[in-house]
Amino acid sequence: MTVYYVNSLTGSNNNNGTSENSAFATLSAVESLRLNPGDKVLLAAGSVFNEQFDLKYSGSVSAPITIGSYGIGDAPVIHSSNNGIHGSKASNIVIENIKIADTGANAIYAGSVSNWIVRNVEVSNTGLAGKPGSLSFQSSQNITIENSTLTGVHSDGIWMDKVKGITLFNNTVTNSQGSVADAIQLNDSSNILIKDNHLEQTQTNSAKGVLVLIRAQDAVVEGNTLIGGGFGLSAQAGTNIAIHDNDISGYGGYSWSYGIGLGDSGDAKNYDISGNYLHDGVYGVLVSAVGNPGYVRENIVVHDNVFDGLSSSALKVDRSASGSFYDNIIDSSVSTLTMPAAIAAQKTFTIGENKTLEQAQAELNNAAGGTTGDPQVSSPAPVAEPLVSPVPAATAKIVAVHDHLKITEDAGSGYHGNLLENDNASNGTILLRRFGDSAVDKHGLTLTGKYGVIHVERDGDYSYTVDATKLAGLSGKVSESFQYKISDGASHIDADSLTVSINVDTFHSSHVSHMLS
Repeated sequence: MTVYYVNSLTGSNNNNGTSENSAFATLSAVESLRLNPGDKVLLAAGSVFNEQFDLKYSGSVSAPITIGSYGIGDAPVIHSSNNGIHGSKASNIVIENIKIADTGANAIYAGSVSNWIVRNVEVSNTGLAGKPGSLSFQSSQNITIENSTLTGVHSDGIWMDKVKGITLFNNTVTNSQGSVADAIQLNDSSNILIKDNHLEQTQTNSAKGVLVLIRAQDAVVEGNTLIGGGFGLSAQAGTNIAIHDNDISGYGGYSWSYGIGLGDSGDAKNYDISGNYLHDGVYGVLVSAVGNPGYVRENIVVHDNVFDGLSSSALKVDRSASGSFYDNIIDSSVSTLTMPAAIAAQKTFTIGENKTLEQAQAELNNAAGGTTGDPQVSSPAPVAEPLVSPVPAATAKIVAVHDHLKITEDAGSGYHGNLLENDNASNGTILLRRFGDSAVDKHGLTLTGKYGVIHVERDGDYSYTVDATKLAGLSGKVSESFQYKISDGASHIDADSLTVSINVDTFHSSHVSHMLS
């Protein structure tokens, strides 16, 4: 195993590249070598390489070839008028801890490869020549992309076609650009895990959506945050598709916009759609197609989801399909179902019992000894008002407990606490879904209140900073409240609030003392 060093600032291609003090200057010097399994190519922090890096040789499963970095400072950057890294037929590769920016084409392109890991890689403003700037893999196996950030990519941020074995974990993809750009698109691929990613299309010129799976086989999509786009998650065709515990919001721009859509581009079989929070969009789940293709749509199960703040129905089925819709929680302002009479007459897609948010809250309150009265569930007929019938009170699955922050003096910094520490859930999982009117994603959320600014992290930690200028001229005690919602990851939700109380008189006194000290 040999480690090669490349430093664009201090290196020379007359060196042998085998130590930091004898580093190469360019990537082309490395390309002239025959890399062997276990070899590493480390790029110096602060270096900038204005060239495409061609990977020609393969590592082994136990000893991959690694492209990484060394030194302290900014990550090394690869610029190129073409691709950043090109690696067709080179397998068993690890690419980590570098940046690829301002390329003419793909950040990374590889075809007919296996066992690639891309981790902790930053990609920005790629595809400047009008070509796709994606992380692109084609006709390959076992591709992992994790802990990476992609911003402003021309075309899809991540694009794969005919790949067996895909893992996308804990990545952030923001605002892919172009008329056909999605944050992620995977075509005709299988054995897929997409987990804990933050995908956002809120400042883009794309008319498309956030996440696209076309004819996927054996896919799990869970724990992701999807924001914006013309649609959230398009899984139009596939077999054995599990879509669990995702937060999907802010999609719109079209009368048909949906949070989760399927039913076009091929047969759709065995979909389990559960535990998702779909909000602030148009439709929730859409089973449809362009025209009337003869695709099979069977065993589509939609259950234990939360639908909130939608302008159209939680579910729309307007093409022949078999499946069920039950145990969902639907905001009372959102209609449950859109289904043409001809589709309803087939009696193949059953609508079971579902609850409104208010009914679910009443059950929680009743189980906790709060408000009285029988909670209700609804089982709506197609394109009709929901039918309502009483059911026994349920055991509270999750309970949010009111939080109170009392401020009596100027601490000179923020006031800290945790929203979730006094909440509880029967399954032990408590997820902060919303704070105020916004979803809380992996980057946290900052809101400006009446008397200060609060920052909330996804784990419930918060910091409230008083704005002393907003207390000028006030006396006595003032307060403000912030609403929040939690879930247990299984579509049981509850809501409460954080109240911030400020003793203005004592705060002013201590504030003056701080100013004088």
